[in-house]
Amino acid sequence: MDEDRNRAEDASGSGNGSGSGGKGGHMQIGEVAARTELSLRTIRHYEETGLVVPSARSRGGFRLYTERDVARLMVVRRMKPLGFTLDQMRELLDATDRLDADGPYDDPGDGTTGGRPALLALVRGYERSAAEQVDRLRVQLARAEEFAHDLRTRLDAQAGLAGG
Repeated sequence: MDEDRNRAEDASGSGNGSGSGGKGGHMQIGEVAARTELSLRTIRHYEETGLVVPSARSRGGFRLYTERDVARLMVVRRMKPLGFTLDQMRELLDATDRLDADGPYDDPGDGTTGGRPALLALVRGYERSAAEQVDRLRVQLARAEEFAHDLRTRLDAQAGLAGG
């Protein structure tokens, strides 16, 4: 039955027409996929791994997402090309969830330290790792641009030989 529901969601992108995901509204998986530029399969995979779970289900069982769910998916989408693992993504999302939540930062019972300073240090560590990876990617991009330029120069030189 879940397969049938998945196919129906795939086909329509909006199972019950519950409307757009404006403030406080819910979005179907098709709209979330379009907004995040992630495939339906990828979004479902992230749900299966517990990274992003739909906030609700429609009466028909269709996944319903909120703006907060979309924001979580965007964090995951941004972390993936930087080489972060699913476990690292989960750890960061859990830390930011706990920082954003009202109330004490008690030990969540999962072996991690729960105080605000520890959570902030964890997030700072991810920020540093992201910045380091961005620097590495900039170097790679510069090398790729040099390579493309060299090829263009070579092709231009060959075109000059062929035309002359």
